[in-house]
Amino acid sequence: MRTMTTAARAGALAAAAVRIAVGVLWLGEARTKFASGFGAADIGLVVQSTAGNSRVPSWYAELLAHTIGATPALAGIAVPCTEALLGVLLCAGFLSRWTGAASLLVLASYWLSDQLIVQYPVMLGLGAVVLLFPAAAGRLSVTALVRWWRGRGSRGSGGVEPPQRAPGSVHPRFTRP
Repeated sequence: MRTMTTAARAGALAAAAVRIAVGVLWLGEARTKFASGFGAADIGLVVQSTAGNSRVPSWYAELLAHTIGATPALAGIAVPCTEALLGVLLCAGFLSRWTGAASLLVLASYWLSDQLIVQYPVMLGLGAVVLLFPAAAGRLSVTALVRWWRGRGSRGSGGVEPPQRAPGSVHPRFTRP
């Protein structure tokens, strides 16, 4: 962050704040489902409500019936666990691009099944920011912290820099005798 311009630093902070906000919203969704005892009966209601709903594409209603409708107990556990995992990964900034994409896919599946609540469009918009600006969103993250920490450890003991090889040269250990 020290070598960044003020605008780049502000962009990274804003993107990280957006990423964390989406993560906190996912954690809230998971908490609500865990606290309310979300399970097989809820999955059954979702599948049943999509079957005759004109706002749900027929192909999607069939897909739900044959996937989560076939294993409602498993889906009842998987849904809040997926939401919690998305929340933790987004808050930590781990694999921001992929987690942001997964977040948008889950939200799209909720939208397609006509399970809309107020925060889903907000989460969709914030998740799009994470997906569109993954480098900025991941700049202040656990992954960046690990990269920074590993960079500090490569200096060796006593602050002495290790010898540098010319670009393209192969370490002697990896050459044939």
